[in-house]
Amino acid sequence: MRLIMSALALTFSASLLADSCPAWLDTTKRKLHASEQVDLCQLTAGKAVLIVNTASNCGYTPQFKQLEQLHKEYSDQGLVVIGMPSDDFFQEEDDESKTADVCYRNYGVSFTMLAPGAVRGSDADPIFKELAKQGGAPKWNFYKYLVDSKGNLVDYWSPRTEPTDEEITKKINELL
Repeated sequence: MRLIMSALALTFSASLLADSCPAWLDTTKRKLHASEQVDLCQLTAGKAVLIVNTASNCGYTPQFKQLEQLHKEYSDQGLVVIGMPSDDFFQEEDDESKTADVCYRNYGVSFTMLAPGAVRGSDADPIFKELAKQGGAPKWNFYKYLVDSKGNLVDYWSPRTEPTDEEITKKINELL
């Protein structure tokens, strides 16, 4: 009986999780320079999400520090920060291990970094296709997309707006 109740509870929990996850985030992605997979539905369910297309060799690369600051300041309140490196603007390393070094060693990133992918055009990752549909495709590295817990784009910013800019933090605070 106890085993049946546990199975029912797991099924019910999985059902609730699926209901609280937008279809475009109901996917599994590989983490940066790892074989480990991350279930984005599980990671983001019921939370606000800041999604950023990143690059290792860009003038905006130091924004990793501020993204990490947002992660540390708001993760306990329900914000998930996700970065996806992309070479769409020709400023990403060819070797994923070098990208990982930039993120993890140089900038101390502890938020979720996904394996590199395309963020614009017909080859864009489905996540960025949806963000483009809801708002606009990134025109350069370090576009920041703030999404509510239901998967709706709240706002997005060009790389000129730093992650800790009051305009962004105000929107984050409103969501949390």
